[in-house]
Amino acid sequence: MKRLLPLLSTALLTLPSVAMSAEPQDGEMAGYLFAPTERVPEEFNAGFSLYAAAWPLVDTYPGHRFQTGLCGTWMHPQYEEGKKPEGKCYTDIEGGLGWWRDTHFPTTTPKFIMGGVGPNFSFIANGPGYGAGTWEKPRGQYGVAQLSPWLLFPLDGLNLKQGARGELFGYGYLPLPLTNAKTTTAGKNVPTGNQCWTLFLNTGNFKGPAAFFTPFFWSQAKIDHPEWAEALLDTRPAGPNKAIQMETQHVPAILTKDASGKEFARVAPTSFPIGSDGTSTVLHRLTAYKKAALWDDVEKWFAGGAAADGAIKAEASVVHPFRSGGGSNWSIYPPGTKREEKVPLAWNAFATSFAPQPNTFAYKWDAQLTRSAAGLVTLPEYFSLGLNANGKKPQWNVLPPKEVPAELGLTKHQFTTPAEKPQEPRTTPDDAASAWKKPGPVAGPFKARLGDGSVVTYYWYRFADQPAMMNADLTDAEREEVQKRVEKLHRAWTKDRNYLTPPDFGSLADIDPALILTPPKGFEIGYVPIATRQELEK
Repeated sequence: MKRLLPLLSTALLTLPSVAMSAEPQDGEMAGYLFAPTERVPEEFNAGFSLYAAAWPLVDTYPGHRFQTGLCGTWMHPQYEEGKKPEGKCYTDIEGGLGWWRDTHFPTTTPKFIMGGVGPNFSFIANGPGYGAGTWEKPRGQYGVAQLSPWLLFPLDGLNLKQGARGELFGYGYLPLPLTNAKTTTAGKNVPTGNQCWTLFLNTGNFKGPAAFFTPFFWSQAKIDHPEWAEALLDTRPAGPNKAIQMETQHVPAILTKDASGKEFARVAPTSFPIGSDGTSTVLHRLTAYKKAALWDDVEKWFAGGAAADGAIKAEASVVHPFRSGGGSNWSIYPPGTKREEKVPLAWNAFATSFAPQPNTFAYKWDAQLTRSAAGLVTLPEYFSLGLNANGKKPQWNVLPPKEVPAELGLTKHQFTTPAEKPQEPRTTPDDAASAWKKPGPVAGPFKARLGDGSVVTYYWYRFADQPAMMNADLTDAEREEVQKRVEKLHRAWTKDRNYLTPPDFGSLADIDPALILTPPKGFEIGYVPIATRQELEK
């Protein structure tokens, strides 16, 4: 044995070294895609609309860490020169199509939320009955009032029909004078304006006004901050020149190293819609409005004048031209990476943004680095860490699948939906003394079974008696005045005619058909459906 040991050691030393790669670790891809637009005159300060493509960004839902929006914008108040409030006062309407960590019943089809943000995120309203805080300490759940009698807005966000593949979802916000301005707010000597920023939709099966932010949603912040008296969206116009971006907060990825220390990554299959011409339209007809587009005629109508037909006047609007050159800062990195240390991927190696016509923003793709099927183009999945074209900064460069070292295990990895506990139902207060019960609904309960696998329980309420209106800092007389105005809208503005200018091409996305309602007999005018519970189908 003493003679064998040295011989064995020598033999081992002469064997070729075995390459050992690192175990893959979880990472993510995140960042922004940018759509550059030309500026328009500041006088177009009464809201916006756009058409955004709706599609499944990932082919397998990756669990509740997944959060990303599709293309959209942020609508902030417009301030006169030198009149911007001192200190931090971030407030806007954002939201749009996407997926969120607090979505209870997600699928790979996006949902829509309204995304109202009170000063510095003190309040957040995403739809009727859906917002920040708890029912014991609400911070936005009462911020949105249901306006349409033909559309049910679930507690988990507005569902699109399952299977969207690039159809255009039209939406925007214009103010309506549904309420009157007030000199006090919740008994305090601060004003509340009368701008009810109203969500208008243009989809395949629903068109027109759906819901609105109550002015009190914005003005309640003034109770503790009277310095914001004229700074919020209940009174302020909206800045027309907005950032147009796609915000991605988390797409799953894995990272690893080979035996030499070279770094590699794989991103979960990520796709865009693709047309017959091989390009991807993601935005269309970004439009800004003057109050003459709608507000002026509605204000005269409510004051006793001729009925406003609801058509938003094209002559009081302007369409932003898109410019070429939109970029990306999508990056791949492990959890906990500091912003300045995040390494971008080589977006321009496979994607080129362009404007096929001035009112449309789209992408062209490198056919050698991407693959297309079933109306979607899937982006490169594999990357290796190297340098950018200038050779000065690190960059994740595209790696063709056939060049991925087999020993890394990247090609065999499966991005799957993780096992998670069933989501708890979304509920509303059941207290007999609450605004949900007093004065309460006039009909129900009814059930709607949605394409995401959930069931929504809803009731019909008289418009002025819905919970949001009961929590809008309005007296009984003030609520009755709004009731009369809404009844006028219900009689004159139906769901099957155009309000927003239609798109120049393409198909419109559909809302989940289960959400398109016919009011019960006797409740066609002045009543609205309100979701009170949403849960998985049992």
